[in-house]
Amino acid sequence: MSLLQGRTAIITGAAQGIGLSIAEAFTAAGANVVIADIDGARADTAATHLKGTGAGDSAGAACDVSSADDMNALVELAVSRFGGLDVFVNNAGITRDATMRKMSEEMFDQVISVHLRGAWLGTRAAANVMREQPGGGSIVNISSISGKVGLAGQTNYSAAKAGIVGLTKAAAKEVGFANVRVNAIQPGLIRTAMTEALPNDIYESRVKDIPLGRAGEPSEIAQVALFLASDMSSYMTGAVLEVTGGRHT
Repeated sequence: MSLLQGRTAIITGAAQGIGLSIAEAFTAAGANVVIADIDGARADTAATHLKGTGAGDSAGAACDVSSADDMNALVELAVSRFGGLDVFVNNAGITRDATMRKMSEEMFDQVISVHLRGAWLGTRAAANVMREQPGGGSIVNISSISGKVGLAGQTNYSAAKAGIVGLTKAAAKEVGFANVRVNAIQPGLIRTAMTEALPNDIYESRVKDIPLGRAGEPSEIAQVALFLASDMSSYMTGAVLEVTGGRHT
């Protein structure tokens, strides 16, 4: 498919996991992709891996999403390298799980900084470019089902992911006039290195709560991101799509 033919996308936290799957889907759909990651070497490796796998080109970039300077430089890189910016995916994230009693202020601040501040900085930097383009653009924010239901041991993560929903809806109202769309995805239990590191009993108990009876694959989040990035969702903004296999619906 060529849903993103000739367009340029930035994906943060894309050197592995869900972010890399989104990059693969976008490249296959024709997009030029900038893979941003805190680990610049891994971003470059991922970009090299993508070259030749689809119709689009790719580039890697080191980026701390909590830094406004880094995010602005990331957008400038995409514009200078590929001539514009059509899609921005705020995917970068970390976990610092602990109960409130054991969670330090630093652990709370780190998660809020990467997830919520990072998504705000990315949304702002991307929208500043997209609103000046005739075709506007699409911003996709990766939230989590944790931001809907809250999970014990994740007050920092749940708060950040809930905040991304509010950010998405508010930003959609601010930039819709310029045909800049802002939507969010709330993944459920997705099979990644992080979730597979969970103790087996905890992992299996979470799978039992899923009506479809299995964890999701990163590629299944990537396909929803592709839908939101493309013209297939041209009349959607401020929407939050749950991709959970039915869990917590």
